[in-house]
Amino acid sequence: MVIVVDQHIPFIAEAVQREWPQVDIFPLKPEEIDASAVKDADVLIVRTRTRVDASLLEGSQVRMVCTATIGFDHIDTAYCETHGIRWMSCPGCNAQAVCDYIEEALEEISNIQSPISNPMTIGVIGVGHVGSLVAKMAERKGLKVLLNDPPKGMGVSLKEIAAQCDIITFHVPLDPTTHHLCDAEFLLQCRPGALIINAARGGVVDEQALLQSGHPFVIDTWENEPHIDANMLHHALLASMHIAGYSLEGKRNASQMCLDAVAEEFNLPKINLQSPNTNDRLSIGDSSPGWLSRIFEQLKAHPEQFEQLRKNYPLR
Repeated sequence: MVIVVDQHIPFIAEAVQREWPQVDIFPLKPEEIDASAVKDADVLIVRTRTRVDASLLEGSQVRMVCTATIGFDHIDTAYCETHGIRWMSCPGCNAQAVCDYIEEALEEISNIQSPISNPMTIGVIGVGHVGSLVAKMAERKGLKVLLNDPPKGMGVSLKEIAAQCDIITFHVPLDPTTHHLCDAEFLLQCRPGALIINAARGGVVDEQALLQSGHPFVIDTWENEPHIDANMLHHALLASMHIAGYSLEGKRNASQMCLDAVAEEFNLPKINLQSPNTNDRLSIGDSSPGWLSRIFEQLKAHPEQFEQLRKNYPLR
């Protein structure tokens, strides 16, 4: 059995080499994961940087695709399903990390300036794993919370969110129904000075419409990554390089979920990444107050290094 894994996904390669001696695993850079590299693989474990579609999988023996991420719009799920390839993502794996990111953003903005009124109302659009945690965090901070999640039958309309909220944060997946959910029309309906936060997916927010609207914003996920818009970076209150979910716990959760799925699919013994025998390195990232502003300064200094900064981000 052969597994090809993105080498930036922690814990998996060393755990497989130790616990599944019958499995050959090949950790590769994302740019090395091509049709030739996966031709003889049974399992492919990737992140959002790898587009998994016919051009990658055609003619391979891949039977399972795992993405160590919440989102899966980089996977052609229809192709996988019609070709008998099981696929899975990791919903909720980094939910707490993203919630912590939103909380840090709110704390830092309150120290930078006061773009929002007091008492504040926050609108949470998308109330899944992340959005539900954000809502609870906001309530603890004394904010009034409005929810919007029509697929779950929850909350108020987008129009009501726009009319009533001082802060609006997006936590929806990217699909045809959510692409440019935050567009010019929505922004025109928003309260003057309402803060827009996008730590969901790049295409959820129409960046040009947001720029033209003049609304203050915090951005972690961008359109056209890694080639980010210089004007967006210049006008952001805070910005980062798609690392909101990058915590040690979030990464370990995703790796565990992928390993569990592979073990179940191929009848392999379960690997516990929490066990004492696992290489469980300590978090070495910056998590002291003001960490988001420090990331922002790094990105502003070297926007052309977006991908490198993201790859080398030390897990907090």
